[in-house]
Amino acid sequence: MQVREWDPAAAPAEELSSLLRANNLMLATDVPEDPPWRADSFREYLAVTMPDERRVSWIAVEGEDLLGYASILLVGDIAVLEIMVRPDARRAGLGTKLLATAAKRAESEAYGSIGVEVAGGTAAADFFEAQGFRCAFVEMRNLLDLSTVDWPQLAILAEGVGSGYRIEYHPGGPPELMFDEYAHAKATMRLNPSYDLELRPSSYDSDRLRASLATLHARGLKPYVVLAVHEPSGTVAGLTEVVVPAQRPTRADQYDTVVVQAHRGYGLGRALKARMLTELRTAEPQLEDVQTWNAVGGDEAMGRINDELGFKSNREWREYEADVDDVLRRLGRGD
Repeated sequence: MQVREWDPAAAPAEELSSLLRANNLMLATDVPEDPPWRADSFREYLAVTMPDERRVSWIAVEGEDLLGYASILLVGDIAVLEIMVRPDARRAGLGTKLLATAAKRAESEAYGSIGVEVAGGTAAADFFEAQGFRCAFVEMRNLLDLSTVDWPQLAILAEGVGSGYRIEYHPGGPPELMFDEYAHAKATMRLNPSYDLELRPSSYDSDRLRASLATLHARGLKPYVVLAVHEPSGTVAGLTEVVVPAQRPTRADQYDTVVVQAHRGYGLGRALKARMLTELRTAEPQLEDVQTWNAVGGDEAMGRINDELGFKSNREWREYEADVDDVLRRLGRGD
């Protein structure tokens, strides 16, 4: 078995197809409720990063057989890790070898911490706990089955905002003239002490927001935004974001939902999410469900809104972290 550095941008189509098949085998084993991925924009999804980020990837092969994949995204002060081992190749030391390879690279890039996000109750969670990773943040994934939605009631909820606010729908992202206000509203999330490790980086200034939108589109991820605008001041009082991936277009990802503190209590959070769902019904008719995450023990108000909209708890997702030096010490420096 050979582990070698791998560039998805230049990889042969056959390797991409093999990785896609391995990924879908993993999903079917570990999270069977998830839809399989498609080949659409799969190369771009793996290869494109934000301008200030870099991803280094590896594949594990035996002859022509692709058995596993690993990558680290070098962003901020943490190396974000991903490891995938085909189910029929597990328990043979491959995950450990991929982890050692990634950790050594993180060390050579002067990163002291490494983080990873995995679904709870899976082999991946057991693996990282056995390797000494600490669980730093727990979220509950919630799924909304769109076939169960009461659409007339949802339309009523979308209109239920206090006077002085308007709700705007923007496919593709917020308008350029609102970038500063939009980024400022998102920056209020950083005041939340229960916020996660930021393994899915957000956009807290207009330049990063602009780059983030361009990156989403380049990776085959179609963004949709709904804004709540405070009409007397023209400021962004709240927002919600959903992305529909080309790689699995039947399931949408709910990204951030924010209501600025000064504008809470006017029904904005509920109206934002309800309006988004009504728009997606027309814009993306192939959608079957929407997934969102809430911190365990976190924002109770948002949890109540999700319950009212029909989201159902599905499974825990866990963010683990470790010191790179500790990982390599456990693995004998990865030699």
